[in-house]
Amino acid sequence: MSLFRSTFFRPVLFAVRTIRTHKARTALALLGVVVGVFAVVVIMSLGDGVKGYVTGLVETFGTDLIQIEVKVPNTGKTSTENSGGIAQGIQITTLTLDDEERVDRLPNVLASYAGSIAQERATYGSVGKRVMLFGAGAGAPLVDSNLKLESGRFYSSEEDESLSRVIVLGYGVKRSFFGDRDAVGESVTISGERYRVIGTLGKRGSAAFFDLDAMAYVPIRTLQKKLLGVDYVQMISVRMEDPGREEETVDLITRLLRKEHDIEDPSRDDFAVTSTKEAQKTLGDVVGTISILLVALTSISLIVGGVGIMNVMYVSVAERTGEIGLRKAVGAKSRDVLSQFLVEAVIVTGLGGLIGIALGVAFTWASSLALGRAGFSVPLVLTPRSLLLGAGFSVAVGVLFGLSPAVRASRLSPMEALRKE
Repeated sequence: MSLFRSTFFRPVLFAVRTIRTHKARTALALLGVVVGVFAVVVIMSLGDGVKGYVTGLVETFGTDLIQIEVKVPNTGKTSTENSGGIAQGIQITTLTLDDEERVDRLPNVLASYAGSIAQERATYGSVGKRVMLFGAGAGAPLVDSNLKLESGRFYSSEEDESLSRVIVLGYGVKRSFFGDRDAVGESVTISGERYRVIGTLGKRGSAAFFDLDAMAYVPIRTLQKKLLGVDYVQMISVRMEDPGREEETVDLITRLLRKEHDIEDPSRDDFAVTSTKEAQKTLGDVVGTISILLVALTSISLIVGGVGIMNVMYVSVAERTGEIGLRKAVGAKSRDVLSQFLVEAVIVTGLGGLIGIALGVAFTWASSLALGRAGFSVPLVLTPRSLLLGAGFSVAVGVLFGLSPAVRASRLSPMEALRKE
């Protein structure tokens, strides 16, 4: 038992005594570690929270959905070349209503609709505003389970095919024009034509900072022919009958569209087929990668803190040369001196890690409350991984940067140390 105390507790007692003797120096040494661990905990918590938010956001639309969108040929569907090209105005005009009708007849397709988005100025009486118009097929409520009516009805396939000027107002659009009054039966003017309001939607909120309540739905053919003057669509949404056959259904849709668009080389696809699960994985991977990069950047502060620890330890070795020589002269071994200084470095960085973790937990908790009160539903999640990573980094810094000064102290000979003193 006495040997155990000597081997494990004596270095700790020496280290604690030294730290208490040099409080100011110790505080400066652990400052970098505190900042680094604090940043690691906060960023990991934020990354896990954002990852959970975006994957959950996709899941709210349903886990049995497949989305078909236009894509710039010779680019990846998640590439910056594709998204940048679409944003810069490259028009892909090959996706059509005929494609949607063929997709709808495939096995395992429960429902589908084609859609396009446009922005037009709408007026009612003296009130005018630009409204996001979502041209969608009559099957939209069968695919989008979140499309709930507050009053009235959705338009029919017959109204879509006859290019009827009917409109279903989103919650926010309805409130802007009509307040709390019933809007069904009224008319709004778009591009000089009157559109009869046949339904209004319940409140949906925002998705990825896009206000879903600021949209209004019109028949896709009405949007194509009367407002845009085009014969193509931007997307097709599909609901599967059996989500377990997701890969098979994606493959069937892909092969069908390649055949209809005369595409033999997959790299020249002018469309992208993405399931909900694939979208969740892609978004989760992107957020995870960003989190890792940010943690790597914040680790620089831990390295700086480690250099500070090493410098302090070198100064401590120089100041305590006589003590080291005396200990060795009375029988202390090199490993005893090594363990004393290494334990001291680990205790300092460990203390900094605990303070950093405590500050990170407090900041994360306070930020989560503040975001919730501000209306942002992005939870900041404190996971065991973030806490263990912060603690692990602090201990690793102590070992890595405390090892060299500790080895130097252990190699001092008793005679040389006493002579210098």
